[in-house]
Amino acid sequence: MRASIFVVLSILAIASGVSARDGAGGGAGPVLVELFTSEGCSSCPPADALLMQLETSRQASGAEIIVLSEHVDYWNRLGWADPYSSDSFSKRQERYAARLGESGVYTPQMIVDGRQGLVGSDRAGALRAIAGAAVQPKAQVSVALAGHQQPDDGTLGLVVRVDRLPRPQAGDSAELFLAITESGLHSQVSRGENAGRRLDHTGVVRRLTLLDEDKGRSAFAATPRFHIPLDWNRANLKAVVFVQERRSGCVLGAAATQL
Repeated sequence: MRASIFVVLSILAIASGVSARDGAGGGAGPVLVELFTSEGCSSCPPADALLMQLETSRQASGAEIIVLSEHVDYWNRLGWADPYSSDSFSKRQERYAARLGESGVYTPQMIVDGRQGLVGSDRAGALRAIAGAAVQPKAQVSVALAGHQQPDDGTLGLVVRVDRLPRPQAGDSAELFLAITESGLHSQVSRGENAGRRLDHTGVVRRLTLLDEDKGRSAFAATPRFHIPLDWNRANLKAVVFVQERRSGCVLGAAATQL
């Protein structure tokens, strides 16, 4: 089934007087941890396991950790086509590489709050990066299911609110994203580097949508509506909303809710 998404946005055009460099803003908040991974990569299962551990623990300064597992597609030509992979995630990783001054992309790679990249299975490095990101100024972000749902046709609505958004760096702008993730996913891999292995995943990004992008605002409000395909397990779905600087990639705030 081909997914479709319909987004209705109401943007609050409020001039920003808060700077991310001032230490003002919404204070410390959740940390967004992205893992670029592939079922075709034999080094990735330990990173997938670490992502699961991070999602269920609060070992980095008590921070709430919101995870996104983004499966790249450049391993698909090497024997196993990852069913969760997308060229859009490969391109997103390439943009991170350019932002962070890296010579290329690799798997597994973890990106913490858009600020730091590291090998995805590096537990100690991940905890240090999360602890550092947790104390950065963050916007106040909320996301919840809207009323009057229509679960019979698979259409859901959300109410998204971002307040006290730290001002992006000079010359940059803020982008508002919505990710729909699914956990509890499994694959029995029959070819490639992981042939014969059962792989388990959490926080797999099923859809990533740019809701809005603008300069000079300290607040956003949005009411996106989207369709859930029948083969997605709604009990394992989350909506993740995050605000990110377009050029630097730094995450300015995030929130998640079960669907």
